[in-house]
Amino acid sequence: MAGSTLASPTAETAAPAPPAASGRDTWRRFRRHRLAVVSVGVLGFLVLAVVVGGWVWPVAIDEIDFAATLQGPSWAHPLGTDDLGQDLLARMIYGGRISLAVGFAAMVVATLVGVVVGALAGMSRRFLDPFLMWLTDLFLSLPQLPLLLLIIYLFRDQLKQVFGVEGGVFVMIVAVIGGLRWMPVARLVRAQFLSLREKEFVEAARSQGATAWHLVTRHILPNAIGPVIVAATIEVSSAIIAESTLSFLGLGFPPDIPTWGRLLYDAKDHLDVAPHWALFPGAAIFLTVLSINFIGDGLRDALDPRRVL
Repeated sequence: MAGSTLASPTAETAAPAPPAASGRDTWRRFRRHRLAVVSVGVLGFLVLAVVVGGWVWPVAIDEIDFAATLQGPSWAHPLGTDDLGQDLLARMIYGGRISLAVGFAAMVVATLVGVVVGALAGMSRRFLDPFLMWLTDLFLSLPQLPLLLLIIYLFRDQLKQVFGVEGGVFVMIVAVIGGLRWMPVARLVRAQFLSLREKEFVEAARSQGATAWHLVTRHILPNAIGPVIVAATIEVSSAIIAESTLSFLGLGFPPDIPTWGRLLYDAKDHLDVAPHWALFPGAAIFLTVLSINFIGDGLRDALDPRRVL
């Protein structure tokens, strides 16, 4: 009894995972990536603009003024107007909410599916790992854009009947983009799990009778979350580009819902007389994607424990 009593504290102190770097150390490393810090400010400004811009600039997105068609930026219309005289600033604000919402929602779907598949594959020691990796490779080999178009043609009308026009297209695009972007996250999580499950602190917890669920949630996943966060930031930019591509092809949201990609699609026939119509939504997409990529680079450096403080 006495021997077991004395031995248990030693085992218990060996079981917990190594402490992660503190938030202060992570922030210090992140600040060294100057482009990432600037990108946080740019992305924050864009998000704030589309969230509160409707109150600052309360102009209806469908207000038509044929006397002001294809006008350039002015005091009355800071970003100019389109071929119907509609204010581009109001349409940019409204469309930005949808484009950013699609990007972040698709990222959540892709990350959740990728973490589940990667964790199952990384913890499996039998047939499940080869099967899940075969499934991952199968999805990676599929041509994504033709598959996106096929799924949209097959299910667009049914989802519109269930969720409405705007809601149906949103659910469809998020599900399709997220469902076709989980594979890199799954492979990354699997590699992290294969490495971490053999570490000493995991073996110590396993020797004490810890269940697989306890090992994953308390020891392995918290130590693998850094690369997952970096991968998630990349998925946001990929989803925004995918939604913009679909809208540019005329297969995304309806014409009366002005996402940034839809604005580019509508502007393509007026580039010679109204280049501002394409310039501003294109710049918004460019700045958003570039900022998210730089933030991902900064997070990669900040969450890497091998980096010197």
